[in-house]
Amino acid sequence: MSKPAKQNPTPAAAAQRADASRPPGISDTATLRAKARKDIEDGAITDSYSADRKAVIKLLNDALATEYVCVLRYYRHYFMAKGMLADSIKAEFLEHAQQEQAHAGKLAERIVQLGGEPDLNPDTLTRRSHAEYKEGKNLRDMVRENLIAERIAIDSYREMINFVGDKDTTTKRILEEILAQEEEHADEFADLLDGWIGE
Repeated sequence: MSKPAKQNPTPAAAAQRADASRPPGISDTATLRAKARKDIEDGAITDSYSADRKAVIKLLNDALATEYVCVLRYYRHYFMAKGMLADSIKAEFLEHAQQEQAHAGKLAERIVQLGGEPDLNPDTLTRRSHAEYKEGKNLRDMVRENLIAERIAIDSYREMINFVGDKDTTTKRILEEILAQEEEHADEFADLLDGWIGE
């Protein structure tokens, strides 16, 4: 006796079976496709974005101002560093200036992805920046001021990460990457101050 031939399930039955095996919170293909066609002018921002976009853009613009103030301070210290230890510390100042510039680029790109505009107005940079622009009287003072600025950045980035949480995982990841580098900077300056033998 031959077995009955297997019948291919109808598309509706196949979809129903797929729905039953889909984990909670995971959309079916048809829903994903339909949502993607809606509000297409929003680019990367889709219905699943749940953070307060205006608040996130404001926080990122304040962080952007902070990074640019830090870039300027580091370049000032790089050019003005004098004394017996100046050569090695100048190299640190230059490297940190370039890294802060890279942070600024990441923040500006994310602001645009979120539909905002990077605020690079020089007239308001220092007012919006969390860190201060301190020139420093001597090499040790410069190192100390940069350590203070990095500690400010660490706390402000931690607060932003906590605010964003899992509502905007891309912004959170960018902020976490920047925070890790700011912690490295602070650690390097703390080591320099701890073993200071200069003026």
